[in-house]
Parts: sequence; structure tokens; C-alpha cells
Amino acid sequence: MSKTIHSRPTVALLAIAAAVTGLAAPVSAAEDSATPSGSDVLRICASANEEPYSNRNGTGFENKIAEVVAKAMGREPEFVWYDKPAIYLVRDQLDTKACDIVIGLDTGDERVLTTKPYYRAPYVFVMPKDSKLDIKDWDSPDLDKAHNVGFAQDGPAQVMMEKRGLFNRNFNYMKSLIGFKSKRNQYVRVPPERLVGDVADGKADVAVGFAPELAPYVKQRGDKLKMVVIPDTATRGDGERVPFHFDQSLGVRKDDPELLSEVNAALEKARPKIEQVLKDEGIPLDEMKATEGRAG
Repeated sequence: MSKTIHSRPTVALLAIAAAVTGLAAPVSAAEDSATPSGSDVLRICASANEEPYSNRNGTGFENKIAEVVAKAMGREPEFVWYDKPAIYLVRDQLDTKACDIVIGLDTGDERVLTTKPYYRAPYVFVMPKDSKLDIKDWDSPDLDKAHNVGFAQDGPAQVMMEKRGLFNRNFNYMKSLIGFKSKRNQYVRVPPERLVGDVADGKADVAVGFAPELAPYVKQRGDKLKMVVIPDTATRGDGERVPFHFDQSLGVRKDDPELLSEVNAALEKARPKIEQVLKDEGIPLDEMKATEGRAG
């Protein structure tokens, strides 16, 4: 079974998108201007408009992590901003040598060399803090009682909603989250602030999503909402596992093992500061220990 697509762009999602869309040009930097390992600058491939991960003003939490890592390497961070969907960062920026490192890829992404994981990120249920629904996992009976469950199409949540027989009931609401846009020939992202906002405003009882993507918006709502980490024990109807926790790594080009080694060393130094960045965003840290000692 190929890796399940989740809301953060993955190898599988990139393959689908690349097959139906044209190439997008990098925003800046010449294709042949790669910075060699050992330079005093770390050029970071960065999305200009993929909140809460990254944005042009540099306040995305992955922007902050990139700065922490660069400083631990003794380099100055230099962001190479990209205005197209982040699923194309590797193809259109890293591979063209417009920049040298990508933050927040799944560990083992076959397009690149990935570092040791710096975080293991779970999916979560987002609900009102005073919700009367008792939902702890995909087997919770109270899922059947939920009015409008928000989730991204073609992700692991859809697999489980189909298994539970809840997909068709929530189909129109799911499509409304992307303004009923067709996903054919284009990448369409569900706005994470919409998922969280609908729960906070009573338009949905539950939202399902990748914790790093939803947590900052949950935090913005103060004590109104809660997140429940989804156990990584889900299976499809045929018994095959559906992953809901993903190790996160930094990625470099396959021809740059020297830079990979340098970044891995920096990650060890930077781990406490990275953990603080995640904590400040409200991202669950209970999975952090699971990444320690794993090879990239």
C-alpha cells in the first residue's frame, strides 16, 4: 500500500498534482546558484502563503524552526520565497538549486535526503471544550452523533469516515470547506483556520486534521476548543493500517550528504529551541520522545 495522503503535502500528493498541472517557476534565485555546504548562509525553500507553516513575513512556525537550525549551524538563514502551493517546493525550488533545504517533510521522503526526525506529528480531533460528545478514536460511537465533521478530501480521515459509513453524510459539508471547487487539475487546500473556526462557531461538531496545521488556530480561540490526539492504531476495512502520526524531517538534495550531516548535527543542538517553538504554537509535544534516536 502506498503512503496515505495527509493534509501536509506528501510524496503521494505531489505525484498526483504533478500529473495534472504544469510546472511552476520559483519566485526568486537562479537555478544554477546553489550554495555549497560550508557556506555562511543557509538558503531555505519556503512557501510565501501556507499559514501556519510558512509565510512571507517569516512568522510561520516552520520559518522559526528554520532560523533556529541555521543559527545552530553557524549560518544566516536566507528564505527563498515561493508563491505556488508548497507541494511543489522540492520540484521547483530544491531540485532546481534555487535553495538548499526544505522544512517539514515526511521522514523518508524519497525525493530527497531526509534528516533524523525533529518531531512526530499526530492527527487530532478538534471539538468544543464543553462538547458532550465522547470521541477519543475512530471507534468512538459518538462520531455517529456529530453534526458536520470537517476533514480534507483524499486523506486518512476520509478513509476512516468511509469505513464508519459517515462519508456520504458529510460530503456536502466537506466540499463546502473548499468552496465546492473541483480538485481536478489543481491542488486545493482546505483552510485550516476554516476547519477550526467552524467548530468554534458551532457550524461543525468536530474537525479532523494534522495537529501542526490546526493547533495554532485552536490556541487563538483560548479555552473554547480542545484537541484530542488520534491514536495511531487505525485500520481500513480490510485490516490494513491507516497512519495518523508522521515523523517530520528537513530535506536536502540527494547529492548533498555533507549538508545532511551538518543539519543532523545542528538538530541535536537545536532540539530544545525547536520544542519551544512547537510548544508556543500549541502543537502537542507528547509525541516528541518517539522521534529520539530514530535514523533519518
